[in-house]
Amino acid sequence: MVSLEAQHKVALVSCVELVLMRRGNTNYHLVLAKLSSLHNCTIMDCYENPAYLRTVLKEVYKEDYNSIIDEIKLELDELVNMEKIVDFF
Repeated sequence: MVSLEAQHKVALVSCVELVLMRRGNTNYHLVLAKLSSLHNCTIMDCYENPAYLRTVLKEVYKEDYNSIIDEIKLELDELVNMEKIVDFF
């Protein structure tokens, strides 16, 4: 059985990846490449080291960094609301 923490980790990473992919595959792949080359990690690894992802997002998205973070937060809020609906059933 998968732990609740593992489920949260997968949900968070999925939301981050979804938002980044919506913004365009080029920048998404650039984020992945920079994480790999600078920190030898993936987005999933950034769950334990969020500073890595923060630094790379700021570098790749520059002025759009804050809007990326806002979109990720909105996506997470939608996920929380969906969990409430699922729990109902």
